[in-house]
Amino acid sequence: MPRTHLLATILMLFPFVAAATDPPRALLVVSSEGRDQGQTRPGFEMDEFAQAWLILKRNGFHVEVASPRGGRVEADKFNPEEAFNAELLADTDATSKLAATLPTASLDPRRYDAVMVIGGKGAMFDLPVDTALQDVLAAVWTQGGVVAAVCHGPAALAEVRLADGSHLVQGRAMTGFTEEEEALFGKRWASEFAFQLEPAMRGRGARWEEAPLMMPKVVVDGRLVTGQNPYSTPATAEAVVRASGRVPVARDRWRDERSMALVEQHLRQRDGHAAAELAAHGADYHAQLIGILGYYQLQAAQSPQVIGDALAIMLLGRPWMDEPQLDVAIAEAHLRLGDTAAARKHLQPVLEKHPQLEQAKALLARMQP
Repeated sequence: MPRTHLLATILMLFPFVAAATDPPRALLVVSSEGRDQGQTRPGFEMDEFAQAWLILKRNGFHVEVASPRGGRVEADKFNPEEAFNAELLADTDATSKLAATLPTASLDPRRYDAVMVIGGKGAMFDLPVDTALQDVLAAVWTQGGVVAAVCHGPAALAEVRLADGSHLVQGRAMTGFTEEEEALFGKRWASEFAFQLEPAMRGRGARWEEAPLMMPKVVVDGRLVTGQNPYSTPATAEAVVRASGRVPVARDRWRDERSMALVEQHLRQRDGHAAAELAAHGADYHAQLIGILGYYQLQAAQSPQVIGDALAIMLLGRPWMDEPQLDVAIAEAHLRLGDTAAARKHLQPVLEKHPQLEQAKALLARMQP
């Protein structure tokens, strides 16, 4: 018997042999809203898409891409030189699928082992009202698949209901872009949202969890996987892999991941190791991101503990940033902690170099007896 006929006979007799070789299938969902790199209409976050795509592909998933309208989609402005973005842009499979996304109305949910919804502020506009997407998410969940979302992506879950009429998120632990994060980073578009993500999920019975502002956070509740913000994306994608019954392959972490991990280590240990590591291997980290993280955490800080953490983060990134506004923020943190002498010490050089800097002058006025 010819080999081809023999193989066909074997596959007919033992169909599970063919099925066992099929790769698991994952669907990435993005918003169709984006225009002009997010300037006239917000879209999806390329950083999140790139990291999720690369991790799922490396773990053997066949990945498809969908959006409410289908066709070409546009991301918000991003850095194409960032390692994960550069790798994605060199992947013709990824770029061709972004140029011709599948309309959600055309999807067969039986094809997918997992669905992951990518964030970006565009997700707040078209994903929650996409009834076809709601049906896909409910069907994937009901058939035992993994449902995941990151950053603003959980907005797609807002109106997903199961057969008994309950919301998919009801009674389940989850996270997403927080009210605190929205207050600082959502000012341009948040007033146009039909709802705010965190209170909407809480109102639908979700057990909301969150980390400090813009720190990585992933919540896994069985087959529901959610990530808080863009910096949660790699861990969210790997949690999808694990929830699908697989062990994520080992990989080198991207510099944003390493930077966030270094911040977490610094806040735990406070022993100078993180500063020494940054000094010795600066190119492996995104030191400017660290300084900016501390700056924004201070803006939202209310308690002495959070102010102290923000100060520690800013001081970790400060040697790598010649930015007067960061120095003013460091001085402000000292002042809010009651250390006026340290505040003056950090503020004085700023005033000498930038005597007209309004933030510095305003802070100095607050120190006057």
